[in-house]
Amino acid sequence: MTIPTGTDESDVQEAVRQRYAASARASLQLVDSSCCGTGCCDTSDPVTAGLYTGTETPSEGALSASLGCGNPTALIDLRPGQRVLDLGSGGGLDVLLSARRVAPDGLAYGLDMTDDMLTLAERNRLEAGITNATFLKGTIENVPLPSASIDVVISNCVINLSTDKDAVLREAFRVLRPGGRFAVSDVVLLRPLAPEWVAVVGLWTGCIAGALVDTDYLDKLRAAGFVNPEIELTRTYTDQDVHDMAAMLAPEDLPEGADRAAAVSALHGTFASAFIRADKPDRS
Repeated sequence: MTIPTGTDESDVQEAVRQRYAASARASLQLVDSSCCGTGCCDTSDPVTAGLYTGTETPSEGALSASLGCGNPTALIDLRPGQRVLDLGSGGGLDVLLSARRVAPDGLAYGLDMTDDMLTLAERNRLEAGITNATFLKGTIENVPLPSASIDVVISNCVINLSTDKDAVLREAFRVLRPGGRFAVSDVVLLRPLAPEWVAVVGLWTGCIAGALVDTDYLDKLRAAGFVNPEIELTRTYTDQDVHDMAAMLAPEDLPEGADRAAAVSALHGTFASAFIRADKPDRS
């Protein structure tokens, strides 16, 4: 997805950072609370709601900060001894779930650019009593890990937030060992968005405007060196879902002359949540 002329890439990145930092700070306020406060455990966003069961989550804080669009750990086979990297790990939920599955000898890394999220993730790790998980600060376009050091790369509704998808996929390919697997949940577009809607920052932070058209996603995976790329749609969205998403947009964020009804029309049938898989070729 290309940002239209006139849209500042740094503004998009900062808006993303601020949204996820705010979510982390709200979750950190739950330390001494047994229930969710305003701004946490929000089920109003149909993209992020209802993805995990309470019984499978290792800590309340990790669940409250989850802003994904799927559950990648439920859709990929992880085995003891493997090393897993979660791109954009947020509050650490998928890292902690992965760490349990690769224990005792495996290791799960979480990578995030937001200090508040890293603080929250480490708190959640301690709360869950998990010792084989490590959280790193950095961006998904420049992963601070050696080449060929990871068995499985996962991510949950984060790659769509990047303004340089090619760099993200190149880095995922680089850190994977030969024969390693790419297995992420993400939002994909089923048809292109009009440029005036791609420029809406609220749709970027909402995981839609930055999403790739499904066929483009497959092409970019191949260009990065991956083989066997495939996309499996995991959630489509109802008319009510689209209305709810449009209602979350601030009036000042809408394109000139557009209202929320126009947003519903622009978004209807445009996007879906999906599981994206690909493999790094084995040298043998």
